Amino acid sequence: MLYALVCWFSFRRHSAYRLAALGEAVSNTMFGFLRAYILIALWQSRPGLGDYTVLDAITFAFLTQALIGPVQIFGGMDLTERVRTGDVSIDLHRPADLQLWWLADDLGRASFTLLARGFVPMTAGWLVFGILVPSPARWAAFLLALLLAVVVSFALRYLVALAVFWIHDSRGVEAVMMVCSLFFSGMILPLVTFPGLLGTVANALPWSALVQVPADVYLGKRQGWELLGAYAFQATWALALIAAGRLLTRAAHRKLVIQGG
Repeated sequence: MLYALVCWFSFRRHSAYRLAALGEAVSNTMFGFLRAYILIALWQSRPGLGDYTVLDAITFAFLTQALIGPVQIFGGMDLTERVRTGDVSIDLHRPADLQLWWLADDLGRASFTLLARGFVPMTAGWLVFGILVPSPARWAAFLLALLLAVVVSFALRYLVALAVFWIHDSRGVEAVMMVCSLFFSGMILPLVTFPGLLGTVANALPWSALVQVPADVYLGKRQGWELLGAYAFQATWALALIAAGRLLTRAAHRKLVIQGG
C-alpha cells in the first residue's frame, strides 16, 4: 500500500508540469519526423535491412521517440542530488526500503510521461505515414515489455545514483550512461542495423531492453517463444541489476557521508 501511494503521488507531482510535458511531446514529435526521413533514406538504399520494412523503420522512429520519457533515456534520478547533498540520510531513516521507494516513484513518473509524451508522436506518425497500429493482444504484450524496460532503466540509473556515495560527482558516470543508453538501446539506430559481433554484443547488453526489445514486440518481431524469450531477457537483466542495487545499498548504509552542509 505504501509503495502504491508513492507511485500515485509521483504521478501527480509530475502531472503538475503539463505545459512542459506538452513542449517535450512536440519536440519528440519533430525529432520523430527527422529520424523517420533519415530511416526512409537508409531503407530505400538498403531494402529489407535487418528484416525491417520501410514502414517498420518509420514506426520504429516514432515509437522510440514516444519511449524517451518513460525509459528516461536522457535523465537521471532525483536520488542523485539527495545523495550529493546528504538529504538521503532522511530517506534511509524512513520505515521503507530505499530501493523500492524510488522504484515506485519512478513507475509513477514513467506512467505520466507515457500518457503525456507518448501519444502525440505516435498519433502524428499515424496521421502522416500510417505507422503500424498493433492488435489489442499485441498492445498488451508491448505494455508488459515496456514495464520491464522501465524497471531495467530504473535499476541502471539507481546504480549511478548510489555511486555518488563514493565518487561524490556523478556527471562523468551519467555522461557514460547516456552515451550507452543512446547507442546500445536502439535509440539512434535500430540494433538490427548493427553488423556482426557489434550487433551481437549490443543486443546482449541491458540497454537493448530499454528500446529495441519493446519496439520489436510492438512491431510483432517477437512472437510465441521468441516473445517469452524477450521477456526473460528483460526480466533477467532487471533482477540482476536490482540485486546489484541492493548490494550497493547495503554498502552505502555503511559508507554514508553527508556533504554540502
